[in-house]
Amino acid sequence: MKKRKIKLRYDNILAFVIVAICLMVLIYSSFNIINWYISNKKNAEIKDELKESIVIEEVPIEDNDDEIKEEYIIDFKELKAKNNDTIGYIKVNNTNIDYVVVQGKDNSYYLKHNFNKEWNISGWIFGDYRNKFDGTDKNIIIYGHNTKDNSMFGTLKNVLNEEWYKNEDNQKIVYVDEKGTHYYKIVSIYTITKSEAFMSVEFNENEFKEFINSIKSRSIYNFNIEVEENDKLLTLSSCTPGGSGRVILHAKLID
Repeated sequence: MKKRKIKLRYDNILAFVIVAICLMVLIYSSFNIINWYISNKKNAEIKDELKESIVIEEVPIEDNDDEIKEEYIIDFKELKAKNNDTIGYIKVNNTNIDYVVVQGKDNSYYLKHNFNKEWNISGWIFGDYRNKFDGTDKNIIIYGHNTKDNSMFGTLKNVLNEEWYKNEDNQKIVYVDEKGTHYYKIVSIYTITKSEAFMSVEFNENEFKEFINSIKSRSIYNFNIEVEENDKLLTLSSCTPGGSGRVILHAKLID
């Protein structure tokens, strides 16, 4: 009889523990979902607000009225008044990447803070703290989260699709800073594991050659873009879907 009572008591305790654990998991998951929703909603509002400082005009290319190019007029004074970490603006065709770029004192702060420097699970688009952004960088690196709602760098994974990377309109990346509009042509696209050391911002001559050879050999497509020792690169980086690796895009400054 005692054994039966002890067993019933044990079963009751076990059931209570299981229910408690399930309840905690449910509360934790609900908290994360709500926090994710609030964070993304806030960042969408900020992005819309910042668009007021960005004007994109279509103008004819000189000596060729049949071709149109986009001219970017950005009020960096106003943007820096809102956040003095502002360094530029980036756009990638046929993705949702269309953001003002900031730079922190490390590569951690803007992983969990938005443009307004508020804590935010989706962070913001930011440049590597090692870059100078003064025109002398050999390799500018820009990071963003792979978000489920496709904000930030959530659509950088699009570049892995053959339909995307074979479209020549998508192969030109726009980066704008206070010095003007800069166009980059894609050199390489690939994925790697997080554990691999793959990016530097400065190189000596031999290191740069090795770096170029390495990123071109990794590329999922041959873009037939030559990179010389005096060239400069732009690198975009985000997590792969699932977070086990990174999506990497390298592009060469052409204008």
